Amino acid sequence: MLLQERIDRGVGFGAVETGYASNMARLAHHDRFPYSAITDRPDFSWPDGKRLAIYLGINLESFAFGSGEGAVLASPNPAPDVLNFAWRDYGNRVGVWRIIELLDDLGLPCTVLPNTAMYHHASPVMDAFRSRGHEIAAHGRTNSEKQNEMSEDEERALIDEVTSEIESNEGTRPKGWLGPFISESMYTPDLLEEAGYEYVLDWAHDEQPVWMQTRSGRILAVPYPQELNDVPQIMGRRAEAPEFARMILDAYDLHLAECERRPVVMGIAVHPYLMGQAHRFGHLRDALHRIVESADDRVWFTTAGAINDHFRRLGLD
Repeated sequence: MLLQERIDRGVGFGAVETGYASNMARLAHHDRFPYSAITDRPDFSWPDGKRLAIYLGINLESFAFGSGEGAVLASPNPAPDVLNFAWRDYGNRVGVWRIIELLDDLGLPCTVLPNTAMYHHASPVMDAFRSRGHEIAAHGRTNSEKQNEMSEDEERALIDEVTSEIESNEGTRPKGWLGPFISESMYTPDLLEEAGYEYVLDWAHDEQPVWMQTRSGRILAVPYPQELNDVPQIMGRRAEAPEFARMILDAYDLHLAECERRPVVMGIAVHPYLMGQAHRFGHLRDALHRIVESADDRVWFTTAGAINDHFRRLGLD
């Protein structure tokens, strides 16, 4: 029984022992998956015996003017907050084109994570990614709203609308979902599985795909980066581009050393309004060039969707 069902029905949660001699604290648990040590799992490989799967997640976001959520360069101003709205839109007008050119130069695939508002606000960007054959996964309607502020019916309608919009523009249904702001409700994995989604990127709890239980089946959690992600690093921790690029290279070096022992996923998440800025872009470019030029036959440059497809074919629990 999932957490929200227990809340609704007034049923007790699974017990978790905290170490107190005379007490056992009962902590709420999501019941989506059990604990599993990465060192204790069955071994497997990515296609052609590769061991390190690297994918880029390119977040394409569009925001409501004068209302709603959004990252801020400086303290929010009273609406319409032109400063922060325009700063974010720079990514769609300028920064993203640098990133597209870089992907072309390196011959790298990516998983595009667009708000469906991008089809209306910046359709040439979507056309450019489509013409290059990059994977399109879902990222809500806009990052001006959050799923966990919706009712279950409202969230279901949101997922259906986003799915239909992508399918009508791309000709195929998206397999994967990343929620705006990672704003899952108690029902999100259930609703995604029921809508036909195969994988979700909201959970940053592992370096291998993990099966998640839903009320009518299961969905795969493909690792999505919150450390190698420019928003938490630059906006949250106030790191800058040289440090962020160094993090990418340090992670790559360690993953390459460890992947002989176990296969792993290394995701890198970027937002064009951050890493597409002129003073930052060169650091991203140089880091990716070094990785591509030094990669050996253990490295698989791929997409989140291809990781999902391969893991499903393995038949592992």
